[in-house]
Amino acid sequence: MRHRFNGMAATELQGVVWQKSRHSDANGTCVEMAALPDGDVAVRNSRFPDGPALIYTRAEIESLILGVKDGEFDHLM
Repeated sequence: MRHRFNGMAATELQGVVWQKSRHSDANGTCVEMAALPDGDVAVRNSRFPDGPALIYTRAEIESLILGVKDGEFDHLM
């Protein structure tokens, strides 16, 4: 796999499996995530599957998920 960086085209992440939440709206617009071979996680907007991908460490994703579960971002909805 080539060098990865934040904002790279998601299409350059070949061979990854993108997954979206079962809670996505009827239009299918949502955030999609993919596990990368080195353990990092890529995130993209499903409305723009060829657009940019952001790359996070597993620790960063874990912190985000725990914060969501704890309601830390409820004010954004």
